[in-house]
Amino acid sequence: MTETEMEAARKAMIAKRFGGKAGGAKMGGKGTMRRVKKTASKSSAGETDRKLAGVVKKLGATNIPGIEEVNLFKDDGKVIHFVNPKVQASIAANTYIISGNADTVGLETLLPGVVSQMGPEMIQNLQAQMQAMGAGMAANANANAVADDDSDDDDVPDLVEGQDFEAASNN
Repeated sequence: MTETEMEAARKAMIAKRFGGKAGGAKMGGKGTMRRVKKTASKSSAGETDRKLAGVVKKLGATNIPGIEEVNLFKDDGKVIHFVNPKVQASIAANTYIISGNADTVGLETLLPGVVSQMGPEMIQNLQAQMQAMGAGMAANANANAVADDDSDDDDVPDLVEGQDFEAASNN
């Protein structure tokens, strides 16, 4: 066998064994690029919960059982309403932790049950709103009454001059 035939046989054997050319891509060894490790992304929600639990533990917060509802009053008249929340407190840190499902609702939906929970400023604001609503409703009622008076006049026919309906009815 000649040198060229031997070289061709080697290339054919390498191609048969490794499925490629003899001088092609290397499979490992010195000088090859490292394979990038693919990792699944972790959700940050679990990590955040864990960090929050650690902070609560450092504060020394204790559970307060038996709380059925919590209402947080906002300046714009809305209320953040929790039903059966988990409440924790740390008196030393002056911190309360309220967790659970919350709804933001208008104050009028929770009346009259929340009046006892409201502060004096909130009660004054509520009274002012109610007076404004009452004045607006009274104005609407007066406007409706004026409109009704005009419409009542349209239903009654005008008297005809020169006819005596009482005399005609007595006959």
